[in-house]
Amino acid sequence: MKNRAGYFKSNLSGEMEYKSFVPAVLPPNPTIELNKDIVDILVKANKQIALLEGIATRIPNMDLFISMYVRKEALMSSQIEGTQATLEDVLDPNLEENTNRPVGDVVNYIKATDFAINKLKEIPLCNRLIKQAHEVLLSGIRGENKSPGEFRHSQNWIGAAGCNLQNARFVPPNVVDMNEAMSDVEKYINVEDDLDMLIRAGLIHYQFETIHPFLDGNGRIGRLLITLFLMEKKVLTTPALYISYFLKKNRIEYYDRMSEVRLKGNYEQWVKFFLEAVYESAKDATETIDKLVALHDKNCIKIETLGRRAKNVMRVFEYLEANPIIEIQKTAKELEIAFNTMSNIVKDLSSIGVLEQTSTQSRNRTFVYKEYLEILKEGA
Repeated sequence: MKNRAGYFKSNLSGEMEYKSFVPAVLPPNPTIELNKDIVDILVKANKQIALLEGIATRIPNMDLFISMYVRKEALMSSQIEGTQATLEDVLDPNLEENTNRPVGDVVNYIKATDFAINKLKEIPLCNRLIKQAHEVLLSGIRGENKSPGEFRHSQNWIGAAGCNLQNARFVPPNVVDMNEAMSDVEKYINVEDDLDMLIRAGLIHYQFETIHPFLDGNGRIGRLLITLFLMEKKVLTTPALYISYFLKKNRIEYYDRMSEVRLKGNYEQWVKFFLEAVYESAKDATETIDKLVALHDKNCIKIETLGRRAKNVMRVFEYLEANPIIEIQKTAKELEIAFNTMSNIVKDLSSIGVLEQTSTQSRNRTFVYKEYLEILKEGA
């Protein structure tokens, strides 16, 4: 049965027969019906994005906030896929020595995000960039045997553990149809369209997840694609929108609404859900930045009370906003500060309530900028 989103196609025959989905090209035909609900949430989402962008341009150390956002988005996006890791795991100063596999997933997502955003300065958003980001995402971790950086050469499917092609919940397009569909997505990303950019971002994300072009990492790359598209189209200037928080909270609805498009061609309910995700995420990011700025200002005033020592302490404090969990020796080395001086700075920061010691062992003691971390940890 065919609808405006595509149709299910029979593959193989006899007992081996299975049906894969062939998505219709974007934009939908007939086009998205901009009913009152969609228009209302679209206006709200665009206003909130503009507010977020305004704040992003005003903050002097926005890069620090962004680096933390990217880590949180990476964590949330990986958690949707079942990765068991926490923000503390990702920020552990001794990460290199004891990286477990779940944290490796998150670290690779951070690397893939940084790679892709930098690559956007050189080439347009295209399948080559998507594949290269995928290669970074899966290098050296559990997906490294899943053809990193290559679209799949075999059929995949989505469903409960142990299911097969015949009883899977959803079977994406076969290899030939998948390659054609990804070529169409690339064209759609790079052509003009009358639809609002936020609606287009939602359609591209849905289409990518439906095509499922990789053997692993489709969800993470598909969510990264939202940020990359909005940055390419100058809707966002920074990756400060972490949409995975909303999608994780509403994970079942997220999957159900994409299924509704495939089964009934109902793009409108998906677009509305996606725009709500953008609005809530932009609002959340704006509120988080406000809290972090207020905390920064409050602690700067405390640091000023330290008199002559304030200058050195301030340097470490700024480092804390990118690395809220520190270990004295490693931080001293990175900032090229003598170990004893660093110990005294940590004592000062502890005495004014900025730092708290987290481990009691005498060697490799770690300290945490707890208030900062608590703000970032909401939802994680």
